[in-house]
Amino acid sequence: MIKDKVVIITGASSGIGAATAVLLASKGAKLVLGARREDKLIQLVNKITSDGGEAIYQVTDVVNPDDNKSLVEYAKKTFGKVDVMFLNAGLMPNSPLSELKTDEWNQMIDVNIKGVLNGIAAVLPTFKEQKSGHVIATSSVAGLKAYPGGAVYGATKWAVKDLMEVLRMESAQENSHIRTATIYPAAIKTELLDTITDPESAKGMEQVYDQYEIGPDRIANVVAFAIDQPEDTNVNEFTVGPTDQPW
Repeated sequence: MIKDKVVIITGASSGIGAATAVLLASKGAKLVLGARREDKLIQLVNKITSDGGEAIYQVTDVVNPDDNKSLVEYAKKTFGKVDVMFLNAGLMPNSPLSELKTDEWNQMIDVNIKGVLNGIAAVLPTFKEQKSGHVIATSSVAGLKAYPGGAVYGATKWAVKDLMEVLRMESAQENSHIRTATIYPAAIKTELLDTITDPESAKGMEQVYDQYEIGPDRIANVVAFAIDQPEDTNVNEFTVGPTDQPW
């Protein structure tokens, strides 16, 4: 059941996060939206509420542990609980390692790995206390296979795969009834390509996406499916992409 579940989404201001927020709200979930761009969050909350849904927002930088904790506390203060934490914030400034774009490497590590860890750390005490909860994270097909130009991005997404699988196993061992789901999207229409500064990498990715991309609502459908499973059922991995993309 999705209705009345309290769902926190990071990276909520556009793409997969925004599409998921709109879909879950239409199914009766109560949304708590976190991202850095307040103007986009306001627009999204207004859209959801004007359509009869429930949503609140808080400006959140997932790299800051306190921002993550504050977002969880805001959800609990407003709605009394948290049922789902969707860790969706991510960056993909791909480049060959030889370009030595070390600032971008560190940025990806901070957002794509530490951001996920910060979200887990913020919500896990609540989920353990409740003896229930669902952690969902956006990885990538780059977290399943290697691609030239995607070494650091892929490494961060492999890390998400491992973190989430161990979280699932440990939660089962501890009988905390916490479910997990990791999503591995291929070419999905989002703002992900906007962060690529290396011209050749940008050109190559744009060609792939222009040919194959599908909408972020396709991932939103998968998130909804995962949440809607019975509490005793965990579907922990989803690889999702365009039918005609040979990923």
